Amino acid sequence: MCDKEVILNNVDLFEELENVRQAQKDFFRSGATLIITKRIEKLKALKKTLVKYEQAIYAALKMDLNKPEQEAFLGEFMGTIHELDTGILKLKKWSRKKRVASPLMVFPSKAWTVPEPYGQVLIISPWNYPFDLCLSPLIGALAAGNTVIVKPSELTPNTSALIKKILAEVYEEAQVSVQLGGVELSQALLQGRYDYIFFTGSVEVGRIVMQAAAKHLTPVTLELGGKCPVIVGEQADVKQMAKSVAWGKYFNAGQSCVAPDYMLLPANLVDEFVKWFSHYTDAFIKNGLGEYTRIINQKHYERIEGYLKQGDIIYGGLCSKETLQIVPTLIRPESWECSLMQDEIFGPVLPIVTYQTLNEAIEFVKDREKPLVINIFSSDRKFIKQVSSQTSSGNVCINDVLLNYVNKNLPFGGVGNSGIGQYHGKASFETFSHTKSVHHKKTPDLPFRYPPYEKYYQLLRRFKKLLNKNI
Repeated sequence: MCDKEVILNNVDLFEELENVRQAQKDFFRSGATLIITKRIEKLKALKKTLVKYEQAIYAALKMDLNKPEQEAFLGEFMGTIHELDTGILKLKKWSRKKRVASPLMVFPSKAWTVPEPYGQVLIISPWNYPFDLCLSPLIGALAAGNTVIVKPSELTPNTSALIKKILAEVYEEAQVSVQLGGVELSQALLQGRYDYIFFTGSVEVGRIVMQAAAKHLTPVTLELGGKCPVIVGEQADVKQMAKSVAWGKYFNAGQSCVAPDYMLLPANLVDEFVKWFSHYTDAFIKNGLGEYTRIINQKHYERIEGYLKQGDIIYGGLCSKETLQIVPTLIRPESWECSLMQDEIFGPVLPIVTYQTLNEAIEFVKDREKPLVINIFSSDRKFIKQVSSQTSSGNVCINDVLLNYVNKNLPFGGVGNSGIGQYHGKASFETFSHTKSVHHKKTPDLPFRYPPYEKYYQLLRRFKKLLNKNI
């Protein structure tokens, strides 16, 4: 295909998307999304439809990622249902106006804030949790009263097609439009103008999304990632810590933005950690790799396999090109400058770094980009407080991994290089709502704000002085 034909197809695709955008704008302007009771009815209908398709969801995730049903339930389905239940139960409360005190200087008046939907939202979701990371922000956007264009990942075609089918049964396209396609579609989508953009994915693509949003001053939420450390103290329960970390790298084959990315632990704990990590990993895979999630595609498999050459393997290293699977692996990095220690691994490889003092470990983390989550293992409250207070991260998880994301009652999001904005539960509703401030003037009208000012100025200053002695 020549370049001219590619450009023509992009133009046609853009015009097709413009028709969808215009239909959604018209639907939003009709006021149909502003009725709270209708929003709740639709959320209930969505929940009912998801329950109907539960087994089909697990089947699609199995085909796309070889994801076992238990992982699909815990990491994808359960959290999505929780988001729906929370929205259904609390949407009326979230939507109420909130009274705000008015100072005496604007007497007589009253004031309040009220959440209102932004309008049209674009959601671009990733492949690692293709169901939850698409539906969770979508639920928040719909609960807030927006129309939404959703672009699921092309790397999980079965799940993406099922998402389109499910949403089409509940919402008309003028309210929710699911667009299936690859990079060309993403580029065409980002050429349009939206009232809000929500993106989950890599830092590199996040920058592209933000650049596109900047053209129209469109607000964004960027859920990115980074190198999430595990910082272990002398007082840690090493056996339980190793079990949690091994699970964190086994679950979804380490393809989680909150998965442990490297270990920081005292040198005297390394041998015990390796012993228990290998013990539990062996137990996880004792029945073979049939119930172990695979790497998403050949490109990512080769990328992760390449990390195994950048250090000394302590445990693991077993790879299968045929099934795109890599057993959770512990490795000592050859240097701090190698890509193993610079890139987000996003796979079942875990570098081990030792430290002498806690300050050394903290400085190691602070010298790098702010992570999405810092995992702390210790029974020493002073240790936990020092790490938590002296480092910056989107989230902190103490004596466990991953579960800070699973707790959908906690706002979730990054800071700095790991992301912008938060979502989950009420935080999702707030993310997709503009908080509108309202000031309501009442009578009588006080004369001191009108010229000529000298008539009331000194009286006004004396009056203010009674209220605030600093003036």
